[in-house]
Amino acid sequence: MLNKIVAERRPAVELSKRQMPLKELERDISPGHFIFSKAIAELGWLLIAECKLASPAKGRLCQTHSVPELAQIYSTNGAAALSVHTSPHFCGALGDIEKVRAVSRLPILRKDFIIDEYQLYEARRAGADAVLLIAAILEDEELVRFQKVAYQLGLDCLLEVHDAEELRRVQETPAQIIGINNRNLKTFVTDMENTFSLLQYADKDRIFISESGISTGQDAFRLKKAGLRGVLVGESLVKAGDIAARTRELANPGVVRESYGNFNSTIGGTYYAR
Repeated sequence: MLNKIVAERRPAVELSKRQMPLKELERDISPGHFIFSKAIAELGWLLIAECKLASPAKGRLCQTHSVPELAQIYSTNGAAALSVHTSPHFCGALGDIEKVRAVSRLPILRKDFIIDEYQLYEARRAGADAVLLIAAILEDEELVRFQKVAYQLGLDCLLEVHDAEELRRVQETPAQIIGINNRNLKTFVTDMENTFSLLQYADKDRIFISESGISTGQDAFRLKKAGLRGVLVGESLVKAGDIAARTRELANPGVVRESYGNFNSTIGGTYYAR
């Protein structure tokens, strides 16, 4: 599926380059200020909440909210950054970044299948503060070059890996923020244990985020205890019966909330890993 998506994205990128050549694109770009990595540096824990309407594997996930509406809910309930899908395979578009920026001042990560440095310029022009780079679809030279271009544009990079070999490759680059994706790219099944398995190979001087398959505050707390600095969550948020409550739960792992009639109290407690 990943290969199919990438194959379909290539002609779309080439079309964009013909419609707006890079020289024209560059005229409208002002450098970013690395606010994504600054948020990580300032916070002990980071929920990157994903404005995700659909997935290639499961189809439509959210029928009740638009991308900007999701962004508003996340922003007012503790998310530290927002992930915006710009791939049509996720019912996304580049213009969604501008729509989200209109309702939120949180750092925005452009999530897409980035295969050409042109897409980095697109991301910054649209207002993104960071981009996702997927090791599985990029060569070693591209991983290094794309990070260099992103840095020149004031963009942070989240380098995504799925297995030990991809982690090795990424740790041979200057990558500072690494996302461990818990989704098996062959079966598309998610298993959070993938993060714990790969942590044994992790360079402790880098920042690690866990992605996919995180559903509850207990999941998030297990990851936080293991040394992760945050999570990127989409599906379990948009499919939650109460999106705001789920956002708060994932943004504050380790805090137990109990309700007694009309009296709500927050109790400093812990979720214990089983």
